[in-house]
Amino acid sequence: MRELWISIRMTIIMTVLLGLLYPVAMTVIGYAIFPRQAEGSLLARGSTIVGSELIGQSFTSAKYFHSRPSAAGNNGYDATSSGGSNLGPTSKALIDSVGKRIKDVTESEGVQASQVPIDLVTASGSGLDPDISPAAADLQAERVAKARGVNPDTVRQLIEDNTHRRWLGLFGEPGVNVLKLNLAIDSLH
Repeated sequence: MRELWISIRMTIIMTVLLGLLYPVAMTVIGYAIFPRQAEGSLLARGSTIVGSELIGQSFTSAKYFHSRPSAAGNNGYDATSSGGSNLGPTSKALIDSVGKRIKDVTESEGVQASQVPIDLVTASGSGLDPDISPAAADLQAERVAKARGVNPDTVRQLIEDNTHRRWLGLFGEPGVNVLKLNLAIDSLH
């Protein structure tokens, strides 16, 4: 009987400690040290929230840079269904979908298949990657400039301005946040 009471007390203590106090402490520390990130790294156009810089979105208009494909949810970019397609490299469904995406990109951008960066035709592991490679952004610069009636050099400068480099010059890969870049493009007008 003594062991039963010890078990019950330990369960109550650990529930309060790890189920209540620890999450509250981490939330308070998160808001104190990283308030913007704790709020979801939201981006706004004026007073309207248009998205998070941490979650990719679908852009289909020729006036905007397109994100990498998403396998999250039925229609993609569903933050409640984050995940990849789980299709292997020999999957016919994967080969067919990548082939179709390559065809779509070559037609919309007027380039050869060998010029298409891999991140424009394959989904990320989460399906919610908000970034594309600088090469993928550069490939789309002419289309966006033409659709907006602006100088392609202006668009390329916006890509350069919105490219984040390797952290400490060592970690990660350079990337371009598509939502931030599209907001920068919108601010031209």
